[in-house]
Amino acid sequence: MEITNEIVEKHGLKLDEYKTIQKLLKRNPNILELGIFSAMWNEHCSYKSSRIHLKKLPTKGKKVIQGPGENAGVIDIGDNDAIVFKIESHNHPSYIEPYQGAATGVGGILRDVFTMGARPIALLNSIHFGSTTHPKTKSLLNGVVSGIGGYGNCIGIPTVAGETKFNETYNENILVNAMAVGLAKKNKIFYSKAKGLNKAVVYVGSKTGRDGIHGASMASAEFDENSEEKKPTVQVGDPFTEKLLLEACLELMKDDSIIAIQDMGAAGLTSSSVEMASKGSLGIELELDKVPCREDNMSPYEMMLSESQERMLIILEDGKEHHARKIFEKWDLDFVIIGKTNNSKNLTLKYNNKIEGEIPVEILATKAPIYDRKWVKKKVVQKKIAIKQLKKIKLEDALIKILSSPNHSNKSWITDQYDQMVMCDTIQKSGSDSAIIRIHNTNKAIAVTVDSSANYCKSFPLTGGKQVVCENWRNLISVGAKPLAITNCLNFGNPENEEIMGEFAECLEGIKEACEFLNYPVVSGNVSFYNGTNKKNIYPTPVIGGVGLIQNLSNPINHLFKKENSIIILVGKTFGHLGQSCFIKENFSINEGNPPEVNLKNEKENGENVLSLIQKNLVLSAHDVSSGGLLVSLSEMSIASKLGVKIQKPKKLTNLNEYFFGEDQSRYLLEISEDHLTKVEKNLKKNNIFYELIGKTQKRYFEIENEIKLDVNYLSKINNQWYYNY
Repeated sequence: MEITNEIVEKHGLKLDEYKTIQKLLKRNPNILELGIFSAMWNEHCSYKSSRIHLKKLPTKGKKVIQGPGENAGVIDIGDNDAIVFKIESHNHPSYIEPYQGAATGVGGILRDVFTMGARPIALLNSIHFGSTTHPKTKSLLNGVVSGIGGYGNCIGIPTVAGETKFNETYNENILVNAMAVGLAKKNKIFYSKAKGLNKAVVYVGSKTGRDGIHGASMASAEFDENSEEKKPTVQVGDPFTEKLLLEACLELMKDDSIIAIQDMGAAGLTSSSVEMASKGSLGIELELDKVPCREDNMSPYEMMLSESQERMLIILEDGKEHHARKIFEKWDLDFVIIGKTNNSKNLTLKYNNKIEGEIPVEILATKAPIYDRKWVKKKVVQKKIAIKQLKKIKLEDALIKILSSPNHSNKSWITDQYDQMVMCDTIQKSGSDSAIIRIHNTNKAIAVTVDSSANYCKSFPLTGGKQVVCENWRNLISVGAKPLAITNCLNFGNPENEEIMGEFAECLEGIKEACEFLNYPVVSGNVSFYNGTNKKNIYPTPVIGGVGLIQNLSNPINHLFKKENSIIILVGKTFGHLGQSCFIKENFSINEGNPPEVNLKNEKENGENVLSLIQKNLVLSAHDVSSGGLLVSLSEMSIASKLGVKIQKPKKLTNLNEYFFGEDQSRYLLEISEDHLTKVEKNLKKNNIFYELIGKTQKRYFEIENEIKLDVNYLSKINNQWYYNY
């Protein structure tokens, strides 16, 4: 077949990239080889527009065993236990085919985790949809939620936390980010680096079909009016087969049979074989006529580019073939030796004893394009919100408006569709600042959470990047966990647009600064570019998944008030910042102003001191103050516990809306018993931590001095009505 410019472009390659391929190969590629370059050189696999910036992130720390570069990150939690975790996007597939797109997103991230030798113990998600009035939103929401629940529930892994947000920026490009967390032994971590010559390369798992061909390339391009035609590029998942694959892999991992292992995710057999060979500076020869296929007459091109799910590629030690085969056949899975390693440093593809393609591995991996794309800084005009009606809005009316809005309503309508308790180690599930998972048969636990803040990042990317890391940090602190490390999923528009690339660069700089200051390294992640349709890009949406350690689970903390007449303390200063707040969004239908400043010194000191108080058992409940400000955070605590509050008005700030709805950072709400108040105040004063005594808990009524007096049951009703009516 003659390779025309049209064929090159259909494969997602630029014409100058094709010329580079010709130069590196010193010949024209055939159609199979072109498809392989298309898979390996797209944004999804090569990170060609982001690698320069990603290198700036802090990736090392005392607890880091494995940082970016493997299937997932690994951190040490003591006692020879390790936590393996990662978050990835499945945005484009989920928009085209919401159920399967979301389901296979879950399946893919699970394989990234158990490929490392970890048993998955928790799933999380961050899902973003367009306006609730958009004609597609309801069906997309239902499909994605069903897909997440369907896959996670069937495979038997709890979906314990997440976030669901709505914004018109996602009308034509939803975001579906899936995170998985697994538990492994520190001395039994498995990697993807090929080693040794003439080692068996083994295909295991499900058979290869024609689903998902060009899936990675599709995920590296913008949508247009013809996006529905891309449904064949969406993979089809089978959680029951994945469960078999999980158990078979973990069983084989009990001994010393495996040299390297890699799941067939994006770009399928192509990426798995190339990545293993590249990391080991070896060659791999594959006999494609041996690949198990579920459809007739599949071509080498289709086999190499298929993204059929529930498949792995394994390199075995000599003499372990029979042992491994018995395990996979016991679990009713395909086990076929389809190739071997060699010293050629080439990817050699044979079909019916004929070489159909041969490419130096380094050309596909280390010599893939790296672009230092032009970008421009966001022009930020420092200004304060100036809305004449600001003082005219009553606290009560504004609060009801926010609590009944789609973004702040109770989301149990969604989370109840997920099995959150399977495996019996979920101590705290969705609805709290962070979920808590017990490390089985121990008294320690991990806390996990995901966060994003698109409005902040759009308005001021540098500050927005810092803020989303800090909010994640606070959410772990609020449940008594010491933050250890993060994974990130960076969702942005077209990187060829200088402004979009500027948003990416500045957000990443903010993430870097916050992670460095907080000693909160990045150990894994994913970049998703080209999120947009017909040149209309989404807001920059970096999603942060955080993991923290609770060393002693004797007194787990959440945001539910525990008793009447306890003291409520606000830790951190309130300045009344309303820029980009949900207060102005919900009450005035505008996004205006700059996000609140992030003081990293305050974040660290306030957080460390709050954590110390929790660890000393001086805190009954805790909650970070974020979206919606102080009044919304107090409401969430009251609604969850069915206990009321009596709060004093501030003496300094003149505008009550600024005080109660301002989204100033570095703040926590703490419930303290009167018996412990003296100790708590002494600790805070000793460490120069600003705090206010703002009120007490009480029975039944949510009360702000001379401004609000509402029955907590009424607040709960308001907070629940949107989802049930949608």
